[in-house]
Amino acid sequence: MELISQVLVLEPTSQVLGKEPIVPFAILLAVILVIPIMFERLRLPGLVGLVFSGLVLGPSGWNFFQSDSPMINLLSDIGLIYLLFVAGLEVDLEQFRRKKSRAFGFATLTFSVPLLMGTLVGLILGYSWTTSILIGSLFTSYTLLAYPIISRLGVVNNEAVTVTIGATIFTNIGAILILAVCVAVVHAGVFSFAKLLTLSGWLTIYSVAVVTGFDWAGKEFFKRSGDDEGNKFLFVLLSVFLAAMGAQLIGVEKIVGAFLAGLAVNEAVGEGPVKEKVVFIGSVLFIPIFFVDLGLVIDLPTFANNVNTLKLTLLIVVGLIVSKLIAALLTKLVYHYKWQETLTMWSLSLPQVGTTLAATLVGYRAGLLPLEVLHSVIVLMLVTSTLGPLMTSRIAVGLNSPLAEDPVPPLPEENASETNSAFTIVVPVYNPQTQQYLIEMAALLARQSQGKIIPLAIATAAAQMDAPQLEASLQRSEWLLNKATTQSRALGVAAEPVLRIDDAFAQGISRAAREQKANLIVMGWGKRTGLRARLFGNVIDGVLWASHCPVAVTRLVESPKKIQRILVPIENLTAPTLQPVQFAQMLAEANQSHITVLNVCDRRTSSSKIAWRRSHLSLLVSKLALANVPEIQIIAHENVAQAILQAARLYDLVVLPFIRNRTSPGGLAISDVTTQLASQLTCSIIMLGEPQRTQTTNLIMSTTVSSITSAV
Repeated sequence: MELISQVLVLEPTSQVLGKEPIVPFAILLAVILVIPIMFERLRLPGLVGLVFSGLVLGPSGWNFFQSDSPMINLLSDIGLIYLLFVAGLEVDLEQFRRKKSRAFGFATLTFSVPLLMGTLVGLILGYSWTTSILIGSLFTSYTLLAYPIISRLGVVNNEAVTVTIGATIFTNIGAILILAVCVAVVHAGVFSFAKLLTLSGWLTIYSVAVVTGFDWAGKEFFKRSGDDEGNKFLFVLLSVFLAAMGAQLIGVEKIVGAFLAGLAVNEAVGEGPVKEKVVFIGSVLFIPIFFVDLGLVIDLPTFANNVNTLKLTLLIVVGLIVSKLIAALLTKLVYHYKWQETLTMWSLSLPQVGTTLAATLVGYRAGLLPLEVLHSVIVLMLVTSTLGPLMTSRIAVGLNSPLAEDPVPPLPEENASETNSAFTIVVPVYNPQTQQYLIEMAALLARQSQGKIIPLAIATAAAQMDAPQLEASLQRSEWLLNKATTQSRALGVAAEPVLRIDDAFAQGISRAAREQKANLIVMGWGKRTGLRARLFGNVIDGVLWASHCPVAVTRLVESPKKIQRILVPIENLTAPTLQPVQFAQMLAEANQSHITVLNVCDRRTSSSKIAWRRSHLSLLVSKLALANVPEIQIIAHENVAQAILQAARLYDLVVLPFIRNRTSPGGLAISDVTTQLASQLTCSIIMLGEPQRTQTTNLIMSTTVSSITSAV
């Protein structure tokens, strides 16, 4: 204490705090938290706000941060690696496989035309061949910032959209490889074809080793790790930094290894809680710091007073927009797409964020790109990240998607025995206050399907099986099960209570449901707020990720017996999104309720497009072979969530699909409509989550619903 007092006496408090690295880190966290929210309310991308924050806090503004600060450099480098890793991890391999030949064709055009255009711009302005080619490579890739828009419009399955999504794997790889070669050539000094061939050979060997080796190692490690998400998370992080270190050992940039690591563990990680946690850490911390650091590098006086920089910026922005348009027009000529599809492909391929900014910063640090190019690319990012999604929202309205296949195909023979068994509903019991309505909901569904209820209580395991804590948990679980059994029998439904000792609630529920061959899990609503819930998830998150069957998460404000009007909002006009309709039908048959299927389209949608959407949705619903055909409503509104909230005032229950947040390759999380509705609806809510591998389960669910409706 005396030493601290002496320091505080000798030096002003501001100087002491200024020397502490925790102070700028705390300021960075405040910026990351507040600024993106403010810019999004202004209808501007949050990443624009982060770059602007770096500009204000850097040498061109308050001079609070320096770009050469060791702490900023370390965190920014981690964010740079994370940015490219997430770009590889978010590559949709399934979309690529669906239309790989046409995706490759569009990728070739949208890569080569901008590459030539950017190289020409560099040569016109007097840059060297290496710098000009690197400028051209910055034009080649693109970021799918408008994915949430096309998802909300229900046009993800349109062939032109699928091709554009699938092409990103080629454009990203091509841009990163050109960057790696250019930087390696500069570091090598004198250029020669022998050195280029040597580098290409090492790069090929390294790429194959990372993609195949990490893919195999990831699948083996995940297989042997079981449910230990912590070890899986650490394995993914270790893979990223090992790949980055390997890239530096062969003389190429570390972001090459990060991107390849993302591709390598893509399938091993899959769509699950591990990927969610990996992306979450980067999205909320490291990647935003990278964007802030990008703003620190900007020299505003130099940019504003330099005519050549303004000329370069104009050429780069116009060259990128024109070259992407030419590539889309050439694709139209080759594959005979419609004009609306062509313009949609153009708008989707415009935003230059993730790979482009990372490559630009690496090129600038390597001395390949001058400061004015960095300034111009940042302006390019600001323009295209705003213009691209805006154009997509206007052009893609009413874009036709192919008619979905029959959502109720014949049941495979291997599932016949499971389908013929009684419809089994597992009801985890924990909260006595919500247990009554949960059992009533399950009883309505079980009576309608001549099924049974399995009340399930989980007693978490202690270090010793005779520990007093475990004994108390067992007694409480037995009391809850006795109460649930009594309630079920009073409702005239068979109940088979199950008590399970497990090390975690979520895994215990999922395992017990699988053992009991459950067709449905009915759970109560859980709290999803707070940092811990966002980072580690809660019990409901764990069950939704791990379950083999559908999970109905309920928030019931009154008895399920009183539900007479059910609203089912459908965001995408595709067969898989109709599972909530099937579930609502089961409940409606039990209560003789009325179902309304609602789809909200953009307010600018023409009357003919609205009529097409209504007929298309009616066709999809008719294929479910429901006894009572639901009412179909199409509403044109500028805000999907507000339209559903207004319509829900007349209904007792809203059935929502559980939609996981998709993260853009820029690393900024994008919230979905379901999340907004869940926090604002005042009526009863059921959020229906489908398992990750849903094909077989959907068949079982569809066949069961069909048999119920036919029996009635």
